Amino acid sequence: MKKNRQLFESLDSVRDKPILAQIDPSSVWGIKDREDAEDRLEKATRELSDLQYRLYAEAKTGLLLIFQAMDTGGKDGVIRKVLGPLNPQGVEVTSFKRPTPDELAHDYLWRIHSRVPARGKIGVFNRSHYEDVLVPRVHKLAPKEELNCRYRQINDFERHLGENGVILLKFYLHISKDEQKRRLKERLDKPEKNWKFEPADLAERELWDKYREAYQAIMEKCSSPHAPWYVIPSNRKWFRDIAVAEIIRRELNRINPSLPKAKEGLRDLKVK
Repeated sequence: MKKNRQLFESLDSVRDKPILAQIDPSSVWGIKDREDAEDRLEKATRELSDLQYRLYAEAKTGLLLIFQAMDTGGKDGVIRKVLGPLNPQGVEVTSFKRPTPDELAHDYLWRIHSRVPARGKIGVFNRSHYEDVLVPRVHKLAPKEELNCRYRQINDFERHLGENGVILLKFYLHISKDEQKRRLKERLDKPEKNWKFEPADLAERELWDKYREAYQAIMEKCSSPHAPWYVIPSNRKWFRDIAVAEIIRRELNRINPSLPKAKEGLRDLKVK
């Protein structure tokens, strides 16, 4: 962990009330280069596998990882690289899309709560309940009073989870507008990536500044000790991956799950 001191100091320094305009998306806090990052990631995921095994066996705490980002921010990539090596039986990934008619018939947190991980499991949200304050603000679909009400409800919801055995880690994958342009162009230029491109992404890109303002409001209104926001500089994917992996590893080590004690009399049994 000493080797990661600069990384953690930098991540923690902008955790509680991060100001996005002051965080360089190309930062590589404490990581030398891609080779260094990939070496650390391999070691981190090995330890994460062991920690996940103990978390699952103990079944006392659930871990919820929330990923938000601008379009092309890398949510799919970081989930695949960091959590892909883990046992899939203990990881549940939910990608929240446009609400269905059934979901719209309920309150906006209904579909979210139903996907919260059980104790012993790691839940991953690719987008989340934060879309319900992000998109309405940018597209002016809800008045300010309703948005403020939702910020409060989200804080209450996350506090409720924390008090009932679910640990939350929230990651904002921070890319620059130029990097988004490069990634969108790559999706257009490379046939094997054409399927990722949505024409609507170009219209949303025109609203870049409004989305940044909306995310800044989320950071200011919905970051707390029990549900912190981590801003991950993500222009360099290799830094993004190791930063996320190390934060998860640190949190699981803090939880320090242990294997259940053997049932009484088990050692006296023999398999014939």
